[in-house]
Amino acid sequence: MKIVLQIVLWVVIGVLGYYVYNAVYGPVEFNKIKDKRFVDVVEKMKDIREAQLAHEEIIGNYEDSFEDLIKFIDTAQYVITQRKDTTFLDEEYRRIYGVDKYIEDVVIDTLGFASVRDSIFDESEDYSDLMYIPHTDNKKFEMKAGYLEEDGKKIPVFEVRAPKDFILSDLNQDLVMQEKQIKSVDGVDGPAITVGSMNQVNTSGNWPKNFGKTK
Repeated sequence: MKIVLQIVLWVVIGVLGYYVYNAVYGPVEFNKIKDKRFVDVVEKMKDIREAQLAHEEIIGNYEDSFEDLIKFIDTAQYVITQRKDTTFLDEEYRRIYGVDKYIEDVVIDTLGFASVRDSIFDESEDYSDLMYIPHTDNKKFEMKAGYLEEDGKKIPVFEVRAPKDFILSDLNQDLVMQEKQIKSVDGVDGPAITVGSMNQVNTSGNWPKNFGKTK
């Protein structure tokens, strides 16, 4: 009987130890894994944003298809220009009034072209998987693009979204639920990591400014 009680006691101690470990160290380990995954996701979303901004600068709108955005990265080029202030003699004014008058003007010279691909990505960097959320089983970012009307003008907007449920699917779901409800200046608020907005002219992400690598 004594041996049975000892075994039961050790089982109880083991169970209590397990719950204490989960209560104390579980959230710590969860946050370590979460932060690393979030950084990887944010870095890819920054690349998507850079590609979208290049698309808007060159084409005039944002892209809602990753396949077309990747084709754009492969082929598009920035025009490199130089702006110079200059003055020239107003010949017409001189002919009429017999007085020299100079007109100030701006001359824009085309110096060359730069590949969008080389400007955003390193030569060794593969961007063919740009649509896939890191640390998921090839789950895709949700990407939308369109226009908002302000003062009678149509302004292009875009939004990219990565649900936290996808990124943290294999972790403690109680902690995932808490993470989706977080509101903190040091964290990523809400149920998803997002960049851009379909409701306002905004190309920022919902992560802290000092989050991840500098880029």
